[in-house]
Amino acid sequence: MPDERRLVDVDAAVVAGEAPPSVRRPLDRASIVAAAIGYIDEHGLPGLSMRRLGAMLGVEAMSLYRYVPGRENLLDAVVQAVMEQMHADEAVLAEPRDGWQDFLQRLAHGVRRVALSHPRVFPLVASRPVEAPWLRPPLRSVAWVERFLAGLLREGFTDESAVAAYRAFTSFLLGHLLLEVSVLGADVGPLDVLDDGEQRNARPLEHPTVARLSGALSEDHSAVEFEESLESLLDRIALIRSEG
Repeated sequence: MPDERRLVDVDAAVVAGEAPPSVRRPLDRASIVAAAIGYIDEHGLPGLSMRRLGAMLGVEAMSLYRYVPGRENLLDAVVQAVMEQMHADEAVLAEPRDGWQDFLQRLAHGVRRVALSHPRVFPLVASRPVEAPWLRPPLRSVAWVERFLAGLLREGFTDESAVAAYRAFTSFLLGHLLLEVSVLGADVGPLDVLDDGEQRNARPLEHPTVARLSGALSEDHSAVEFEESLESLLDRIALIRSEG
């Protein structure tokens, strides 16, 4: 008769979504990145290390470096993975169908859903320039910036007005969502984002609209944007006062 103290219920493990003890989970880049996202979701960013991640996956930390060159590369991949979740969001459109307002509303809500799904990961989206350092958060994906700009141009925006809309849209989203995820336990203080020279995830700038407007997108209009946003805020407060 088997010793019940040593008997492992393999069927229960399968039903619970766990791998049976005798089955080793395949290790690849996607599974490592998914484990990192899971760790940050549960424990936050500060405690994440290659050693702890390896322990979660049942391997030595050195085994991870075959797929991920290092922690910095891993964090870039985490940002890329969470932003790519919007591709599976059926409410987010690749191009305008019912006007640019509907297009931007859907995109904004898609980004918000990503932030609410991974509030402790979202500050990384705000701090890590994955594909191009001049891309503004939270649209850190060149593909999404391309969709944004190309969509507005199809709706009659000029190059200048499309870039201005991009700046205003990203500023609004970033400020609001960082405040929102902070309430959900995210650490929005200084993050460990120093570049240690690891191989990055940079790819050639293949998206035509972003490539053509890269000069305008990289210009610094912070002072003007601050004043315009402040004026809009004061106008809104004045409206609130008049309705009070």
